[in-house]
Amino acid sequence: MGIALVWLRLDLRLRDHGGLGAATRAGLEALPVYAWSPEEEAPWEPGGASRWWLHHSLTALSDDLHRLGGRLVLRRGPVAEALATLARETNAEAVFFYRRVEPWARQQEARVQARLADMGIRVQPLSPDLLIRPDELRTTLGGIFQVFTPFWKAAERVTELDPAEEPLPRLACPAGLPSLSPFDLNLLPRPDWAGGLRETWTPGEAAARRQLEAFLETSAGAYLDRRDRMDLAGTGRLSPHLHFGEISARTALRAARSALASDPTPGVARQIEGWIRQLYWREFAHYLLYHFPRLPEDPLREAFRRFLWREDEHGLRAWQWGRTGYPIVDAAMRELWHTGWMHNRARMIVASFLVKDLMIPWQAGARWFWDTLVDADLANNTLGWQWTAGCGPDAAPYFRVFNPVTQGKKFDPEGTYARRWIPALADVPTERIHEPWLLESPPEGYHRAIVAHEERRALALEAYASLRDGENAPVADPPDPEGDRSGRKRSVSSRQRR
Repeated sequence: MGIALVWLRLDLRLRDHGGLGAATRAGLEALPVYAWSPEEEAPWEPGGASRWWLHHSLTALSDDLHRLGGRLVLRRGPVAEALATLARETNAEAVFFYRRVEPWARQQEARVQARLADMGIRVQPLSPDLLIRPDELRTTLGGIFQVFTPFWKAAERVTELDPAEEPLPRLACPAGLPSLSPFDLNLLPRPDWAGGLRETWTPGEAAARRQLEAFLETSAGAYLDRRDRMDLAGTGRLSPHLHFGEISARTALRAARSALASDPTPGVARQIEGWIRQLYWREFAHYLLYHFPRLPEDPLREAFRRFLWREDEHGLRAWQWGRTGYPIVDAAMRELWHTGWMHNRARMIVASFLVKDLMIPWQAGARWFWDTLVDADLANNTLGWQWTAGCGPDAAPYFRVFNPVTQGKKFDPEGTYARRWIPALADVPTERIHEPWLLESPPEGYHRAIVAHEERRALALEAYASLRDGENAPVADPPDPEGDRSGRKRSVSSRQRR
């Protein structure tokens, strides 16, 4: 029986895998291959937390394949040459792979197809590993959706799911074929700062499925009621598994619909449907990146190219390290540093603080998230930051400036989340946990607030209003308790992890 190479990218699983299934239907044995080529991903090569996850995800996939009598072949890039070499070594008849939406990835695909076509090898690219094809969905006037709700309704209408997953593929295991190990890719950090990631996560397909099952059994029925509470475990926490393709969005949607069918009572159905909607928000992010490939660098709203952001190295560092003096912001940033993840409500709060209280460019925040999140996804990360900054599709209005005190009181009412990540606040009374500066004796070991929120909110509204009116005159800097007197510039570079 002939061999088909299945080029893996962000689809590190065996079940519900279109490429593996296509190889089997073609009467070929599937040989999964992963080619590590971060230089081809520039300027968005994986950050430190993503590399840690990738190492363990590849290890888990290799173990799964070994148990089934197959193997994972690991090579270094450039990807086109790596696949061409492996095709010669195995006499492969075909290559299957999922397309991706990132602009660099589409260029990489073109190089791969051209190189393999020169060798006379059949190449079959599949639609992106999503619920819908981003190139097919259009508004009634033929345009690109830029508002989520109509996109979501249109996308739901065209989503088609097979009733069941495909059986596991026939796997090739050619003897003597050279392959690297995950350790050879040097993905793990040196020195080792990943203790918190290890405590928090188990990468791999099996862990992804366990997480989905646990969420649907224990939390999905109260999702809308609990999803914004940072002190509760109310969300699916599937984002890194979905990003690395350890579980497909189709599997998640199929399981959610099954949960709906098993308990269709209106109250529970509303909760689960709320979570399903979040799967389509992910689709929306990938759809937009496909159609607007400059989104990771440039605001969608043209007027924001004139926005005069501040350069504030002190403020950026304080935000990155959770030392702003606002407990809900600092707890979230410390959670991110320790676990490589952050609650979605927390992501909105810290993003609003960076771009509206500190007036630092959203790109600086996106870069920091890119390096520190285990679920760093270019489409999702970009949409989240442009939404908060008010410059992207379906964006939050310019006048929405999250108050970190009221957000903390509402979504961490007992201060449980803040105390967990900021030990210096352990003995602060609940009524002051989110505004410790009101205490007669401020907690020892905790930083005072680096800005006054109400002053900065007024400045942000003034700047955004001038932009809306076609102006963008500089706004005077308010007094800074830490002595910062930096001016405004258009960009701020982010910091690399460790």
